[in-house]
Amino acid sequence: MAYEAIDRHAEGFRKNKIALYYQDGVRKEKYTFKEMKELSNKAGNIFKTYADVEKGDRVFIFMPRSPELYFAVLGAVKLGAIVGPLFEAFMEGAVRDRLQDSGAKVLVTTPELLERVSVDELPDLKHILLVGDNIEENNKYIDFKQKLAEASKKLDIEWVDRADGLILHYTSGSTGKPKGVLHVHNAMIQHYQTAKWVLDLKEEDVYWCTADPGWVTGTSYGIFGPWLAGTSNVIIGGRFNPETWYKMIEEYGVTVWYSAPTAFRMLMGAGDEVVKKFDLSCLRHILSVGEPLNPEVVRWGMKVFNLRIHDTWWMTETGAQLICNYPSMEIKPGSMGKPIPGVKAAIVDDQGNELLHTEWAI
Repeated sequence: MAYEAIDRHAEGFRKNKIALYYQDGVRKEKYTFKEMKELSNKAGNIFKTYADVEKGDRVFIFMPRSPELYFAVLGAVKLGAIVGPLFEAFMEGAVRDRLQDSGAKVLVTTPELLERVSVDELPDLKHILLVGDNIEENNKYIDFKQKLAEASKKLDIEWVDRADGLILHYTSGSTGKPKGVLHVHNAMIQHYQTAKWVLDLKEEDVYWCTADPGWVTGTSYGIFGPWLAGTSNVIIGGRFNPETWYKMIEEYGVTVWYSAPTAFRMLMGAGDEVVKKFDLSCLRHILSVGEPLNPEVVRWGMKVFNLRIHDTWWMTETGAQLICNYPSMEIKPGSMGKPIPGVKAAIVDDQGNELLHTEWAI
């Protein structure tokens, strides 16, 4: 996956194209596909040299969005490791449950978030890489940024089969303990297809997915989908702020924007006058995911952006979009859209038998 998403472009005509734009309240950086290849190779060498990472090992990443997060994800994937991204807002119990269940061998985190990691309750956890400044290294803690500066840009990739593990996400745990969902490298086919057909990503696009990588949208369509398509990807760190979001769209010329109904409602609540401060004419396609897209948000989107917000439906367990409103189709109000090619949508009974449209399903 990492080779197809990054190295393939770095070795071709996109090598000097910007792969990652990053900005927060302190940092403003950009990286080409060539630089992303080199930096993810460096991260891979850190994992191999200082944490003995091998194919199949669980490498978990618990940190705010930053360039180092993306270097670490790609570097671990290049070694054949299974990456487990954790939402930065998780508290001690949620982190412990996931690290224990997965048997995580390596954790990449920050000194601040390390306080939420119950190290003594995690016997499988052998190495912790800390991302920050002035890290004091010892037998368990490794300074990721220092080692990144020193590491080689060349890495021998661990080639894997399509059925080998790639990403380990956990369900939200709303009805019990979170359950692990393992996605494999073969998922790249659906990530790429939906990035082209649903996100409608083209060579000239600048794309922004606002989801945190700790959730499946933030990896499937915040990392792999856009980079498989060779698209420039915008990542914004820090807390939600309506003016900051609009400013980022204007500054980077975002053309395709993927967010959630909750975020759109918060933007709507900030008022239309805030939108009018910015030139958002660069936008051509807006999509929504994660919860029902209510009519008020759809109408607001048409009013302030002159664009219809396209709903997409899928889940952690599927790893990629299933039913979507496509940019090429007329949207029926209230409809999630049509199944992607290769997916059959049906209503079934408790035995898995497909029901006729005249039958009740409860």
